[in-house]
Amino acid sequence: MNDVILAAENLTKEFKGFVAVDGVNLRVRRGQIHALIGPNGAGKTTCFNLLTKFLSPTRGTITYGGKDITAMSSADIARLGLVRSFQISAVFPHLTALENVRIALQRRRGDSFDFWRSQKILSRFDEEALSLLAEVGLSEFANTSASELSYGRKRALEIATTLALNPEMLLLDEPMAGMAQADVERITALIQRISANRTILMVEHNLSVVATLSNTITVLARGKVLAEGDYATVSQDPRVVEAYIGAGHG
Repeated sequence: MNDVILAAENLTKEFKGFVAVDGVNLRVRRGQIHALIGPNGAGKTTCFNLLTKFLSPTRGTITYGGKDITAMSSADIARLGLVRSFQISAVFPHLTALENVRIALQRRRGDSFDFWRSQKILSRFDEEALSLLAEVGLSEFANTSASELSYGRKRALEIATTLALNPEMLLLDEPMAGMAQADVERITALIQRISANRTILMVEHNLSVVATLSNTITVLARGKVLAEGDYATVSQDPRVVEAYIGAGHG
């Protein structure tokens, strides 16, 4: 069990009699990219919100690094190194890419968001911020305001602000949603790169991205785990094929 970084046991969420997540058991292994997929209405978003503590489970337990985090807040688990991307960031549109990452670095170090601080105090974060922008391929956009970045590059900036918090594990909520193909390819390559020394759990609709990136895939249907394994295994499972076709979702 030492290689399991995030685990859910009998995870259940009921909404006024409707069971959205029904007794899910999940094991995410350290250093892997693990995808949570399923047809529309499968419960994957609810499951993801439970794991990231945006919802509280009706029943079940969640452990991270062997520690029970079931009753902890999303802010508290972020401090443990479990960070949901696109949760923290929602980048500041009128600040530059560099300024956005700098603010995230301030947050990690416990500094308050004193926008009126002297440039000299703030600039001590520049070197690390520029290094993070380089990691996500945004070096040439350091002084571009976030509002002027393309959608895919905004996503890359959001990932940079998340990486500024130095997470051990990254939870990505549909990182490819709404992207043009060129951006999908860029962000897929970025996720591959940043996974080198981190664990990643992602919910993603784009199955070709899932096939490219994932070590392990958990398929949900009607709130339950339907299948689990690598892409070759789950994509050939007749129950998975039936769940997707039956839901009218390719």
